[in-house]
Amino acid sequence: MRFFLRLATLSLTLGLAAPAAQAQQKLKYPKPAAAGEIYDAVEQPAVPVGGLAAYAQYLADQQRYPTAALQAGQQGTVTVSFVVEKTGAISSVTVAQPVALALDAEAIRLIKGGPRWTPAQHRGGVVRQRVSVPITFQIPAGSEAAPAAAAGGAAAASGGPQVVKPDQPARPVGGTDAFFAWIQQNQRYPALARQRKIQGRVMMEFMVEKDGTLTDIKPVKRLGSGLDEEAIRLLKSAPKWQPAMYQGQAMKQKMVLPVIFQL
Repeated sequence: MRFFLRLATLSLTLGLAAPAAQAQQKLKYPKPAAAGEIYDAVEQPAVPVGGLAAYAQYLADQQRYPTAALQAGQQGTVTVSFVVEKTGAISSVTVAQPVALALDAEAIRLIKGGPRWTPAQHRGGVVRQRVSVPITFQIPAGSEAAPAAAAGGAAAASGGPQVVKPDQPARPVGGTDAFFAWIQQNQRYPALARQRKIQGRVMMEFMVEKDGTLTDIKPVKRLGSGLDEEAIRLLKSAPKWQPAMYQGQAMKQKMVLPVIFQL
């Protein structure tokens, strides 16, 4: 995880003494920085409480890959800009380098929900600083977010199943937020994982059938210590989805979603 701070040149100029003929003219000194000034470059930059490594781990553990982005195969790095206030709180969170609407929104959620920061210091005082953080979204290698086969099992010229893009992708009944909320409410944290203090994301692959049931459930990115098995159990007992639709007919669709475990 790299933090990019834009560089700016800070300079102050002192007024020179006037000639003897103007000896009574006051010397001109630089005006103090405005109380609300935001710095881009400082002597001691702002850092997340707990350090950069812990902050990077927070971003990785709490990232929820948006269903819409997975379905569309969208990935990339979203750069989020924000201001670290003198209190360590963050404000003015915006996307400086967008990728896709769903990924941009998730990046903003991560930053807003993150830990407080230790504010920047410059010239002996605490100051506000503008910080940029890149957040990378990458679909796990070997997984697919595209539908597995068209409705009715239409065959391609090669004789295999024809892969098409649905007119309406599969989605959880009640929406993605409701589905993740159900996962959290019904999650049973494995004792071994709790003992070892293991947390993070298990990336799960599954098929949404024509009737909305979830089948072929398997982890594509494991954590171990019982977390993979718990993720499988959750999806096997999860509510039905609304199936993908193609030309007015239900069709199968392969999905990849994270199951998040947090102590």
